[in-house]
Amino acid sequence: MAITRTMPARSTAKPTQLGIFGIRGWRKTRLVLAILFAAVSVFPLLFMASLSFQPPSDVFSGTPVLVPTHPTTANYAQAWTENSFGRFFANSIYVSLGTVVLTVALASLAAFAFARFRFPFREVTFYAFLASLAVPGVLLIIPQYLLMSRLHLINSLNGLILIYVSQNLPFSIFLLRSFFEAIPRELEESFRVEGAGSMRVLTKLIAPLSVPALATVAMFTFNAAWDEFIIALTLINTPSHRTLPIGLALFIGAHTTAWGPLFAGSMIATVPSVIVYVMAQRWFRHGISLGGLR
Repeated sequence: MAITRTMPARSTAKPTQLGIFGIRGWRKTRLVLAILFAAVSVFPLLFMASLSFQPPSDVFSGTPVLVPTHPTTANYAQAWTENSFGRFFANSIYVSLGTVVLTVALASLAAFAFARFRFPFREVTFYAFLASLAVPGVLLIIPQYLLMSRLHLINSLNGLILIYVSQNLPFSIFLLRSFFEAIPRELEESFRVEGAGSMRVLTKLIAPLSVPALATVAMFTFNAAWDEFIIALTLINTPSHRTLPIGLALFIGAHTTAWGPLFAGSMIATVPSVIVYVMAQRWFRHGISLGGLR
C-alpha cells in the first residue's frame, strides 16, 4: 500500500504585509517619527524667522503667528547698522576661517604622523590628546587668559584663533587618524618608490583620498568657532574686535531688549553655518558613516 504524505499548506502572507507591526508598518512609523522630530527641530527656527520680519507691535501682540501679517525688513536694516554689526560679522568670518585653515593643516600633519610613523610614546601622546576632550572648557578659561596675556594677545583676533585651534585639534586628530590608517600602504609605497617624500604623500595621496574626513573636520571647526561666546567675551574687550555672538548680546539691554533686531541678527548669524553645512553635506554624511564603521 502506497503511503501518501500531505504537505502542510504554506502561508502566502508576505512579511511586508503584516500590518502595523510588520516591515511596511515599521517603515511608515519611522517615517512619521522622522517627520515629527524634524518639525519639532525646525519650528523654532521658522518661528524666529517669522519674528524677524514682524514689527514690534506684532511681536508683543500676545498672539504668536508663523506667517507675519505685516512683514517688514526694518529689523534687518536696524540690526546690520546698529552696534557695528557688520564689523562683528567680518571679525567672526576672519576668526572662523583662520581657525579652520590652521586646524585642518595641523590636524592633518599630526594625524599623518600618528597613522604612518613609529616613534617613542606615540600611543601615549595620542591618548593624551584624547584625554583633553574630557576637560571642561570652562576650567581652562583662566589658564588661557594668563597665557594670552603673557603672549600679548589679549584683545587680539589672532589670540582667539590660537585658542580655538587648540580646542578643536584633539577631536580632529582622532577623526583624521582613523581615515589615514584605512588608506592602503601599498599606494603610499608606490609613491615613495617614485621618490616622493612624506609631504608629497600627504598632499598628493592621503589628503585627496580623505576629503570626506577633511570636510567633516572643517565643518565642525567652523561651527565651533562661529558660535563660541565665553572665550571671546573673556579675551576681547575692544569693541572693534568683538565677534558676532558678543554683538548679538548687545541687543539685550538692562531694561529693554530690541527683540526684532535681535531675531534678525540671529537669522543673519545662521546663514554662514547653513552655507557651510550645505557645501559639506555630501562629504559630511559619507565621512560620518565611514568614521563610525572604522
